[in-house]
Amino acid sequence: MNRWDADQESLTETPDIAALAALLADRTRAAICMALLDGGTWTAGELAEYASVAPSTTTEHLNLLVSGGLLAEERRGRRRYVRLAGPDAAEALENLAGLAPYRPVPIRSLAEANQRRALHHARTCYDHIAGALGVALAEVMTERGLLARDYGLVLTAAGDRWLTALGIPDTGPSAAHRAHVRTCFDWTVRRQHLSGALGAALYRHAVDRAWIVKSPTTRILSVTAAGRTAFRDRLGLPDEALCPSLAPAAPRG
Repeated sequence: MNRWDADQESLTETPDIAALAALLADRTRAAICMALLDGGTWTAGELAEYASVAPSTTTEHLNLLVSGGLLAEERRGRRRYVRLAGPDAAEALENLAGLAPYRPVPIRSLAEANQRRALHHARTCYDHIAGALGVALAEVMTERGLLARDYGLVLTAAGDRWLTALGIPDTGPSAAHRAHVRTCFDWTVRRQHLSGALGAALYRHAVDRAWIVKSPTTRILSVTAAGRTAFRDRLGLPDEALCPSLAPAAPRG
């Protein structure tokens, strides 16, 4: 029997959840990450204005988030741009937001209340649809047999035919090794919305067909008249899933 040599050094690796938690334990860093769930790239100056902190403080936060693997950066001349590191980072953030407790947030105007309701109704989660609309899409696709629950959601043969009829290209596993069908735990509805390559393909298709329009300054998505017709005809989504004014009041948070 071999004895372990106490002088022998041996290293292995284990996930450092505490290090990730420490990155998001600061509310400014958490707010920056949530803003970047729009799937875009932001300058340090834009994020400083968004988070209402000094540019030098923002730079310190961004350095920590980049070195911690949550954000990626690129330089264009003198400007520094940052974005989420990828879809896995986005889905992890949305899932964490779904698990997090709510805290009171003051609403100071009717415009702010309407924006909040719209955000809860439909928004981007990196490159797919979140909010009540995203949850409704996942649920009705499952009810209609386009998705099936196995060990997680899977696309059925009927779902594959439905995508082909819509003109959506194959969303199967690619060289990028992105999961075909995944879900995020939606932080506003507290149920699952569709993500993964399939969720991204549906989002791109809806944008290309002008079924939904993204706000130029926020993550909010608006369903157009053409979109309401398409979602009703092709999936049977009810009116309350397509219009924020008809949706149930969103929880505070």
